[in-house]
Amino acid sequence: MKNIKIELKWAIIFSIVGLLWMLLEKLSGLHSTYIDYHLYLTNLFAIPAIWVMVLALKDKKKNHYSGNMTYLNGLLSGIVLSVFIAAISPLTQWVTSFVISPEYFPNVIKRSVELGYYKTTAEAEAYFNYQNYATQGAIGALGMGIVTTAIAMIFLRTKPSAKQG
Repeated sequence: MKNIKIELKWAIIFSIVGLLWMLLEKLSGLHSTYIDYHLYLTNLFAIPAIWVMVLALKDKKKNHYSGNMTYLNGLLSGIVLSVFIAAISPLTQWVTSFVISPEYFPNVIKRSVELGYYKTTAEAEAYFNYQNYATQGAIGALGMGIVTTAIAMIFLRTKPSAKQG
């Protein structure tokens, strides 16, 4: 358990940051008045998401590996972190869907039919619902977490020193 304490801590931090982002989206009207812009602006969450992942990997490098972390060590840490985030994501999606912004799904369903993205309300409801978002969120968290880690570790790994001889 000690070996994964840092990943668990950062998965919780990541989830809190995600919930704060959802609250910001709701308060700014992206779940209601400005829902037409939600599709584009919600992707800006990548900025704090990447930032939190990098901070987590730096924490692991400093406090677990004493500043000497290989690419593989970091990659494994990021995979564990991504699994934890994916496991927590259905709960954070539930909080978003039923506590922070229960009006989001009805609003996006109505608007997506009005704009012609879906022909019927039933088609839109089949896509815009808690179950679908929870599934997509978990899969997306796992995939994007691993990709982010794979790229970040190119820069964060401890580079081998040149042997002198």
